[in-house]
Amino acid sequence: MDRPEPATRSTGTPLIERVLGPFQRFFSTNAASGLVLLACTVVALVWANSPWSDSYHHFWETRFTVGALSRGLTLSVHGWVNDGLMTVFFFLVGLEIKREILVGELSSRRSATLPVAAAFGGMIVPAAFYAAINVGGAGASGWGMPMATDIAFALGVLALLGDRIPSGLRVFLAALAIADDLGAVLVIALFYTSALDWGAIASAAVALLALVVLNRAGARRPLTYALLGVILWRFVLASGIHATIAGVLLALTIPASGVNSPLQRMERSLHAVVSFVIMPIFAIANAGVPLGDFGNVLHTPVALGVILGLLLGKPIGITLASHLAVRSGAAELPEGVTWRHIHGVAWLGGIGFTMSLFIGGLAFTNIAVLDTAKLAVLCASTLAGVVGYLVLRRATSSASAHPRGKEL
Repeated sequence: MDRPEPATRSTGTPLIERVLGPFQRFFSTNAASGLVLLACTVVALVWANSPWSDSYHHFWETRFTVGALSRGLTLSVHGWVNDGLMTVFFFLVGLEIKREILVGELSSRRSATLPVAAAFGGMIVPAAFYAAINVGGAGASGWGMPMATDIAFALGVLALLGDRIPSGLRVFLAALAIADDLGAVLVIALFYTSALDWGAIASAAVALLALVVLNRAGARRPLTYALLGVILWRFVLASGIHATIAGVLLALTIPASGVNSPLQRMERSLHAVVSFVIMPIFAIANAGVPLGDFGNVLHTPVALGVILGLLLGKPIGITLASHLAVRSGAAELPEGVTWRHIHGVAWLGGIGFTMSLFIGGLAFTNIAVLDTAKLAVLCASTLAGVVGYLVLRRATSSASAHPRGKEL
């Protein structure tokens, strides 16, 4: 839509702080969010497997209406979380994608090649693993689950290693996860939709056009975009396209030009809300799965597809695609980053969690199959995080003994 003004404009703030400041805040917020998400996941599992497990399911399926009873919108609490609150999450994802494309690691072909290639490999290979196991079966529609990477958990694990990790590796992981999020958004929009209501789609298109016109006219008040954004969300919800796509579409219309642009202000103000309110609520609402038949469940094709996709497909796909991009000359490793670092980050890419659980909810209507898929995501994400941490901890102690990019 529009481009931010060049970073060389004088603002009284050192250039290095203007460039690195947003990323540092982004990293620290997501790192802390990972710990909160972990705690909320434990709460959900304990609640769903306690003597009060019925109350867990009853609460999230309780329905209530927002608006006048005759014309209001009625959804379950779980629906309001997944279709409503998660739209704000996807709005923030859209803002991050737009910023990265305009001024970040995805703003130039050279800087974007490595994380985009890694993200692409980390989506295609896991989906292929899953599809190979579940082709023609009841779980075939879940192929999108192992494609996702949870940026909060991945950066949280990376934060445990502190300053021993090269800064370029943090930037690479963040850019990879954002490119991965873009891929997940496209997968949801293209493959996980119900029957389409073309009248609602046309109305949503009119609302989106109005937002674009506001952008072009120079409107910069967030409230104006928020009001039209709610209208856009309501029409997208009725259209058969998943409602959260409205959040991404809205984000693409937010002005990004000028010092302290609306995009920058919204991104700053929403990070804490999304990280410490919306995502924890989502975790409690979606991670509560019964553990009674734990061993048998993990032998099902759906569980095996998710586990192998996240634990084998992700590391193989990310590492192989990165290697091909560098060997072809289209990209280079960041300063101080070795192939062992890349391999460790590839394992962290196997932490699916938020987006994997979300896609699972779209893919499966059978509760038993969905619970199986969720349990597989939780197990695989935990193992991927542990292995990624161990690989990176070992890489930090041996990186000085290997020239950059020579270990593979």
